[in-house]
Amino acid sequence: MAKATQSFLSRTNLSHRTPAAVGRGAGHWLTTMFDRFATWSERRRQRRALEALPDHLLSDIGISRADAEQEAHKPFWQG
Repeated sequence: MAKATQSFLSRTNLSHRTPAAVGRGAGHWLTTMFDRFATWSERRRQRRALEALPDHLLSDIGISRADAEQEAHKPFWQG
């Protein structure tokens, strides 16, 4: 019986899970999704702010207008 259990665990990859990861449910999923949406929203906000900066401020931080435009036009889900 122990051999069958070990075989099942190795096939399902449950033997490599940490105890904390096994009990995660809908609450963890919801928190993860909220964090992801917050990250995307913040990324979009920062890119719009970068795009709105005048050229002299962009040069102060070492970014060209072309680099700012390129960053601003990236999709929000891309890091």
